[in-house]
Amino acid sequence: MPEVKFSVLDREVKTEVPEGTTLLEAASQAGVQINSICGGKGACGKCKVRVLEGDTEVDSLATLKIDEVKAGYTLACQTRIKSDVAIEVPAESTAEKGRILVDEDSRKFSGLISKEGKDTDSHEPLVRKHFLDLPEPSLGDNVSDQRRVNRELGKQADLSRVRADLKVRRTSSRKLRENDWHVTATTGWRERAEEIIELEPGDTTDRHFGLAVDIGTTTLVAHLVDLTTGETIDADARYNSQMQYGEEVTRRIRHAEENGPKDLQEAVVEDINELIYSLSTREGLEPDEISSVVCSGNTTMMHLLYGFDASSITKKPYVPNATEPPPVRASELGVEINPRGLLYFLPAMGGWVGGDVTAGVLVTGINRSDQLTMLADIGTNGEILIGNENWMISAAASAGPAFEGTGIGSGMKAGEGAIDKVEIADGELIYSVIGNGSPKGICGSGLIDLVASLVEGGYANRSGKLKPESSGRVRKENGEAKIVLEENSRSGNGGEISIYQSEIKNLINAKAAIYSGARALMQSLDLELENLDRLLIAGGFGSYLDREKAKVLGLIPDLPADKIKFVGNTSIKGAKAALLSREAYEESREISESVTYYDLMEYPNYFEEFQAAKFLPHTDLTQFSSVTGKSNGGELDEQQQQ
Repeated sequence: MPEVKFSVLDREVKTEVPEGTTLLEAASQAGVQINSICGGKGACGKCKVRVLEGDTEVDSLATLKIDEVKAGYTLACQTRIKSDVAIEVPAESTAEKGRILVDEDSRKFSGLISKEGKDTDSHEPLVRKHFLDLPEPSLGDNVSDQRRVNRELGKQADLSRVRADLKVRRTSSRKLRENDWHVTATTGWRERAEEIIELEPGDTTDRHFGLAVDIGTTTLVAHLVDLTTGETIDADARYNSQMQYGEEVTRRIRHAEENGPKDLQEAVVEDINELIYSLSTREGLEPDEISSVVCSGNTTMMHLLYGFDASSITKKPYVPNATEPPPVRASELGVEINPRGLLYFLPAMGGWVGGDVTAGVLVTGINRSDQLTMLADIGTNGEILIGNENWMISAAASAGPAFEGTGIGSGMKAGEGAIDKVEIADGELIYSVIGNGSPKGICGSGLIDLVASLVEGGYANRSGKLKPESSGRVRKENGEAKIVLEENSRSGNGGEISIYQSEIKNLINAKAAIYSGARALMQSLDLELENLDRLLIAGGFGSYLDREKAKVLGLIPDLPADKIKFVGNTSIKGAKAALLSREAYEESREISESVTYYDLMEYPNYFEEFQAAKFLPHTDLTQFSSVTGKSNGGELDEQQQQ
C-alpha cells in the first residue's frame, strides 16, 4: 500500500492507505485534522494542501483560486493517492489549536455568580470518596459486609440510599478482609441514588479527580478538577475532529444517517481521550484516578457522543432522541478514565437548544434573578434564551460557521496568523494579527470589525455592497467586487487575503439570523429588546467581540454598555459546577424542564424580521440610534429597501 507522509505544523505523520484513497481520508486515518466544512464534497475549498512528492489524481479544483493552483495547492478531499506521497498541510488548513477560550476571566462573573449564580462552594461532587475504618465482624455485630459498608457510609456522609452492582459485590468481601477493613469507597450520584463505584485499599481520598468538558461544534475545552478542593488544576482545548465530516451540525447528522454514527462518535471520544491524556500526563496522574466526567454541549453533540440517532433533530417537528441522557459508565462510550467511572451530560432544552445553554443559565443565575435577561451564544448554532426567576423561553437562530471565520475563502479560525482586529482610520486600513506575524487569513472577530469598518469608512453602503470608487483596495475579480486586506507578497501563506462581496452577504445573513431571532423571540412575548435589563453574551467567540463594532453591524441590540456583559465560556463553567455539586446537577435538570422551547419558524413575522435585519445595522435605524451617525454608507435606496 502507498505510504503517505504529512508535514503539519511542527510534526511529521506517516500512514499507509490503499491506492485511490483521498488525501482527506488518509489524513483522518493518520490523526491529522484537516478543515472540511462541506464534509469532503469539494465545495468549501478549506482542505487545501500541497503535494511535494508522488503521484496523485485530482477530481476537481473548482473552489481554489488561480494563484493557489499555480502555487501547487490541491484539495485533499478531491485528490486520490496513486503512489507514495509527501504532503504539506498549511496551518490555515489544519484544525490546529487556536485561540480557544479555555477559561473565562473570573472577574467577568464577579457580579453574577457571587450574588445570583450557582454557589459551587457547597462542595458535594457527583462522585465522592469516603475512607472507611470499619469494625471487624463479630458475634455481636454480624451484619453482612454490604450492610456494614452502607452503615458506615450512612454515618459519615448521611447516605441513606446506597446500592452496589454485581461487580462490586463479587469482590468486596475479599477486599475488605485483605485490607483489614480499611478501604476507600468511591460513590456516585446516579438516578437520584448513591451507587458504590468501587472499593480501594487504604485511604486514597487525597487523590480524586474529575473532568469537566465543553463539547462545542467547533472546539472542545476540558478542565481537570481536583474534587477534594474544587480547583481546576489544569485545562486544555482542541478543535472538534468531527469537523472533517462537516463544520455544521446538519452535515454531521447527514453523515451519520448515511454512514452510521460510528465515525462521529469515535472522533469526539478520541478528542476527549486526547485531552485526558495530555492533562493527566502534565499533572503526573493516572487516568484511572479520574472518576467522573461532566459534559456540556448542544443537543447534536450530545447525541453524537452517545451514538444516538440524531436524524429527527433536522426533521419537523425537530424532536430529539433524548434531552436528558442517563449517567453511564464512561467506558461504555470509550472514554478512558477509571473503568468504573461515570459520565454525565447536562440536559438539553430541545432539539436546537442544548445543555450548553442550560449550563449558562445555571452559572449566571437567570433562573434566580428578577431581572429580565437575555443569554445569547453567538456562534454556529446561535442559541438564545430570555427570562427570569418566573419563566424562561429559548430558541435557536442558526447562523452558520461565518462567525468562526470559516465559510469564507480567506477566513480561518482564531489561531496564529489570523487577522483578529480591523480598523479604518484616516482612509488607512489597519489590522492586528494573532501572534504578530504575517497574516494568513481573517477570523470571526476580524470579519465583524472589517464589515463594520467598511460601512463606517464609506467603503460599503448599508446593504454591505462594496463601492469600487472608494479605495484602491476595492477591486473586481471575475465580475465580483472584493476588498483586499493584504497582497500575495505580504501574506503569510503567499496568497492574497481578500473578502468577496458574496462573503460579506453571508456574514450579513448570519448576523441577521441572530438579531432577528432575538427580536422575534422578544416580540412573541409582547416585549421589545429595550425592555431587557441584561444582555449576557456567552461563548468563546463573544469574548473577543468588539461591542461597538457589533452594534454597527447590527449583530447585538443597541443597549447601554452597562447592560451588556461578556460572560465567557459558561458551558465549561456549568459543567464544572455540576461536577462539584450534585445540587447544581439536579438544578440543571430542573432548568431544562422549566424552559419553553420556541421554534422561530412559528413566529408569523419572522421572515420579515430577518429581511429587515439584512442591512447595516438595520432597515429601521431607530433601533440603533447610538451608532447611526457612525455610518458613511448612505441611506438605503428604493431597490435596497425591497
